[in-house]
Amino acid sequence: MADERYVDPEALAGIDPAMRAGILVEALPYIQAFSGKIVVIKFGGNAMVDDALAHSFAADIVLLRAVGMKPVVVHGGGPQIGEHLDKLGKQTEFRDGLRVTDAETLDVARMVLTGRVNADIVSAINQRERVAV
Repeated sequence: MADERYVDPEALAGIDPAMRAGILVEALPYIQAFSGKIVVIKFGGNAMVDDALAHSFAADIVLLRAVGMKPVVVHGGGPQIGEHLDKLGKQTEFRDGLRVTDAETLDVARMVLTGRVNADIVSAINQRERVAV
């Protein structure tokens, strides 16, 4: 697999050179400020259902590492948990927008979050650079 830290110039061909320079100028202070720092990124469950967005997210994590940041991903998984509960025929109860989590739901959530959601994120990142656990 190609090194994702290398940006293929053809991928940027559609971007006006002035815009490309503007993007880099805008990003540089943040890259300098956060290089060497731990950066916590929340990746929500709703965002994960879009494969293109998930792949883009993984590439972004690798890019952050390439510019010296230490990304830590905190993920959600609400839609994935809900989908699995539906398959089991278990009703999901919400109060004031929050899922009511009984013992059975907690077991399902653990299984989905560790066995599927986390594994998918780790796999997507590791396809680009073997750094995720």
